[in-house]
Amino acid sequence: MRTRFQKLAVATAAVTVVLFAVGGLVRGTGSGLGCSTWPQCHAGQLFPSGTVHSLIEFSHRAFAFLVICLTLGLGISAWIDRRDQPRILWPAIATFPLVLGQAVLGYRVVATELDPWWVTAHFLVALALIAFVVYVATASLTTSAHVGTGSSRGFSRLTVWSAGVTGALLLVGTYIRAEGPRTGLAFRDWPLMDGRLVPTLGGVTTPMFLHRVLALSAFLLVTWVMVRARTSAQRSPVLVRVATLGAVFFVAQIAVGAANVFTRLRPWAVVLHVAFAVLIWATLVALATLTRGRLRSSSGDVEPFIDDAGSQAPPASVRDTITAYYRLTKPRIIVLLLITTVPAMILAARGVPSVWLILATLLGGTLAAGSANAINMYLDRDIDELMKRTRQRPLPAHAVTVEHALRFGFGLGAISYVFLSITVNVLAATLALSAIAFYVFVYTMWLKRSTAQNIVIGGAAGAVPALVGWAAVTGTLAAPAWVLFAIVFVWTPPHFWALAMRFSGDYAAAGVPMLPVVKGEDETRRQIFLYSLVLFGTTLLLVPVASMGPIYLATALGTGGVFVYRALVLWRRPTTDGSWALFKYSILYLAALFGAVAVDALAS
Repeated sequence: MRTRFQKLAVATAAVTVVLFAVGGLVRGTGSGLGCSTWPQCHAGQLFPSGTVHSLIEFSHRAFAFLVICLTLGLGISAWIDRRDQPRILWPAIATFPLVLGQAVLGYRVVATELDPWWVTAHFLVALALIAFVVYVATASLTTSAHVGTGSSRGFSRLTVWSAGVTGALLLVGTYIRAEGPRTGLAFRDWPLMDGRLVPTLGGVTTPMFLHRVLALSAFLLVTWVMVRARTSAQRSPVLVRVATLGAVFFVAQIAVGAANVFTRLRPWAVVLHVAFAVLIWATLVALATLTRGRLRSSSGDVEPFIDDAGSQAPPASVRDTITAYYRLTKPRIIVLLLITTVPAMILAARGVPSVWLILATLLGGTLAAGSANAINMYLDRDIDELMKRTRQRPLPAHAVTVEHALRFGFGLGAISYVFLSITVNVLAATLALSAIAFYVFVYTMWLKRSTAQNIVIGGAAGAVPALVGWAAVTGTLAAPAWVLFAIVFVWTPPHFWALAMRFSGDYAAAGVPMLPVVKGEDETRRQIFLYSLVLFGTTLLLVPVASMGPIYLATALGTGGVFVYRALVLWRRPTTDGSWALFKYSILYLAALFGAVAVDALAS
């Protein structure tokens, strides 16, 4: 049962968030001067004149007055009911003077006719006010519910950093919005800026570039927070929900930010941009409050931090450290992925692209694949400890701390995107980033532990390098690139199921619903054969779509026919080593097929 103070704190936080969402409506509709004087709406007139702009601006002032009343009541209630809890008392009392300061700044905004610096100062106090009321509401609720007190110190610091960087992002965005009516859009494209990743700086382009850099940084931090919350050893359902909500809001904000550019600042896009900004800020403040780890129980004791990231011993030497981080990237898998990249580039160019372009694409792709694999190892560390095949990986072997592994993975992903964007093109970089996101969020975090079809859908991530290679050469995607993607996509299930059959006991022990565990080996062998037929047909599609010649056709028919035959034999006459032999052949098959793509393109 919530107390009177808790109800008042929640109501104050909710109305305050609405107030600044309405402020976004004021900004998006250009109603900032809808009321020409303050505190009256017009000279000698308290209420609006009836125009849309005056009604919008007056509604903003009405919500501001309501927040003034609520914060005053909150401070008084805190003095009466929470005098013995200074960590709640003083922030609650501080909300009222913050509102008054916000009102005074509102007057200055009107008096200076929306000067950008006064608008930014107005929003800065707004962020502080939202932070205080959300903190008070969250802390008061958590004190009684004992929610979120098992987070680590590292995770708590991460949430604070996420909120801080996001706050800086919102302030820069506010300044840009205030300058907008005077300068218009700084850039008319997205995500590039005047067709470049790093534009010519000067004037309004400098804060706009800073805004996008902060947006990328904040998004990485918020994503990191969500991953940590969902995979923590002391996983809290409340933390998971709040962190996921923050990430969802941020993705929506990115989409709305792009809409602002594409619609040339249409009012609905501007309003949504401000509204999501407020929601993101409130969510991150609530999350940081939940993870502080200093919430007292009724007896007044401070609950301890539990640092699950620092319990592992570091490697014994520099060489061991380098080896451990190298193994985090799963280098053997990376080589297999890159086999599909270069032939796609050669086919796109109908010749050999520049050596520099090939090397840059391969290096960027390697970093992207290493990022996905390192984060995958972080997320699957509990499974890896249970499987004989993976017990010697760096995390189960305690060669790298889990926190450092996650940082390493995120760092590689960020470096990969920036490197590919600068040296290749943004499309190739975005495709590589999408492969990381798909492999981490769709396959590892969702499908792998929930369905026997995990590798069927998840295989899309491993098929993206073919698209990256094509995009690196052409800057676009065409039908042949998608056929190459489809070949790898269809090849992945029979390839991986052949491996899974050999280690089905491991997957069963770890509780991973791979097809041999869920459906049995007979059904798995049947599925392998059926997919081999689909794969055979898919490879032949490339002949008419990409005008392939006899070299590729002969290779596709010959190696594909052997693949189908081996799959049929495995299904009809299963042997102990049959699945392992098919697995090894599938690797040679893919290499031979894509090698034929390259040779045929060069010969034509």
